[in-house]
Amino acid sequence: MTIKPSRLCQKKRCFPLLAFGLALAAAAILFIPFIIFNGGVFYYYGDFNVQEIPFYQMIHDAVKSGQLGWSHTTDLGSDLLSSYSFYLLGSPFFWLTIPFPNEFVPYLIGPLLILKFACASLAAYLYLQRYVGEKSFAVLGGLLYAFSGFSIYNVFFFHFHEPMIMFPLLLAALDSFIYDRKRGVFAVAVFAACVVNYYFFVGQVLFVIMYYLMIMLTRTCRFKIKEFLLLAAEVVIGFAATAFILLPSVLGLMGNPRLDSLPNGWNSLVHDQPQRYWLIILGFFFPADMPAFPVFTPGSNCKWASVAGWLPLFGMTGVIAFLQTAGRDWLKKLITLLMLFAFVPVLNSAFQLMNSSIYYARWFYMAVLMLTLATVRALESKRTNWNRAVAWSAGITAGAALLIGLMPSITETEDGVKNYSFGVQATFERFWIYVLMAMMSLLAFVLILKKFKGRTPHFAVASVSGVLIVSLLSSAFIITTGAVSSSTTEPIKEDILNSREDIAIDDLGEVRSDFYECVDNTAMYWKIQSINCFQSSVSTSIMQFYDAMGITRDVASRPDLTAYGLRGLLSCKYLFDYRADGKAGSEQSFVDEDGATKMPYWDSVQTCNGFDI
Repeated sequence: MTIKPSRLCQKKRCFPLLAFGLALAAAAILFIPFIIFNGGVFYYYGDFNVQEIPFYQMIHDAVKSGQLGWSHTTDLGSDLLSSYSFYLLGSPFFWLTIPFPNEFVPYLIGPLLILKFACASLAAYLYLQRYVGEKSFAVLGGLLYAFSGFSIYNVFFFHFHEPMIMFPLLLAALDSFIYDRKRGVFAVAVFAACVVNYYFFVGQVLFVIMYYLMIMLTRTCRFKIKEFLLLAAEVVIGFAATAFILLPSVLGLMGNPRLDSLPNGWNSLVHDQPQRYWLIILGFFFPADMPAFPVFTPGSNCKWASVAGWLPLFGMTGVIAFLQTAGRDWLKKLITLLMLFAFVPVLNSAFQLMNSSIYYARWFYMAVLMLTLATVRALESKRTNWNRAVAWSAGITAGAALLIGLMPSITETEDGVKNYSFGVQATFERFWIYVLMAMMSLLAFVLILKKFKGRTPHFAVASVSGVLIVSLLSSAFIITTGAVSSSTTEPIKEDILNSREDIAIDDLGEVRSDFYECVDNTAMYWKIQSINCFQSSVSTSIMQFYDAMGITRDVASRPDLTAYGLRGLLSCKYLFDYRADGKAGSEQSFVDEDGATKMPYWDSVQTCNGFDI
């Protein structure tokens, strides 16, 4: 008989509300202080500040003004649908901003982020509830998924949480088809998952195939040809319905140099940076590392690879406990297969259509959901040996910490002086804070286990409380570290955001501008045309143009000053040099102390909003 944790939750419909409401409250507690501190806008650092916020505001303006075909304010001009279907056009959260004035959009980013965390928790709950008798454990699983290391790491990439929300719903729809014989639901789920983000959908397709085969091959469910054909039909129908957004996106991106690298040679079989193997393991035993500031494996070349998957409070303890007693269970086999895919480069690249131009582990949220499922199943199982699982988890965590933190390191200066130190991590303080968080999290779990195990309602409540507390403390440290490291927040807040009207230049919207050593995508904030653009999915013709000019164009257009003739060719009339950063007259300034400019024939027009124009 299922035991309910409290009278408040005697009805089944209470549990989805709990999964959503607890995550909503926790995310609000986490992010609202940052929003208040920055005057109503949630700023982070890096791509979040210079891509996610201006993209939302610029495309919001384009949609409301009916300019849905061509974006003149994206690089040299780019197809709007193919350029932004990856970032936001398929996101329901973006369309929630449409009723609001354009100036409000940056202030909506924080609330939308909070809402995404709540939706991720609810989506995970809807998937997990099938596999647990005690629904409060599904609520716990929803929180583990929503506040996992992958989720916190990818706050940096605002558009990554939509696939996190869709994936559990996709699996829930598949389960409903397999076990409940419900028709049509999976077609809708396929359609929604592909529209939300076609890049992540590629990985989800591969995972669904593996998931389905594992269930059938382990005879968890009986295979029937008729059922398989019906399932295939739903897939085809759902996928075909996405042509309105998928086809233009694919055609617009064909020829992008970031997509033309296939697996090749030994690099397909082993990672060329050995530290990467350590990072993959550590990503599940420690809180999320930070994009651009890796601390555990600084030589892994994985600054933005999304290698993270830690489950707050539990870490890998629940997973280890499940694997030790699961026998021939389909989930154990699937997790084992996912481990193989994580460690072999060519298999890892299969989640992004065999593209090997750069290492990404952006499919790890799928593994996180399976690890969450293993954890909640271990919590319900009476066969679980928690003492052994905790010993293994604590041993691996402590062992890795000691090996990295105390490993002797010898460096030699240019004049031949040798320096001796201990530890091969990037920074001493931050590394040991991560270690402390991981170990204290394990200790908290052990205390909850000793106090409440065997008392299901109380154990569930204590575990949920522990997950929320650990999530808030660890996430607050990570988000704070990123926010205080930002060099773009103050310029955006003081001189860029909603400040276009302050610049008194009549023809600014009719010509292109150049931005020298400024915040990336300042032009997008102002919705003006520019030769500078930090956006990796622009029309392929832009890539081809810069290649013909002998100029490197990968994720951004930043033509060097040596190509000064390019400015005239592209009708670039104005150049903005930000001086409020204290670089005026220095090597980072366009104008030196003697008043000479770094490109010939440029004259000062005015100084406005902290910019020399």
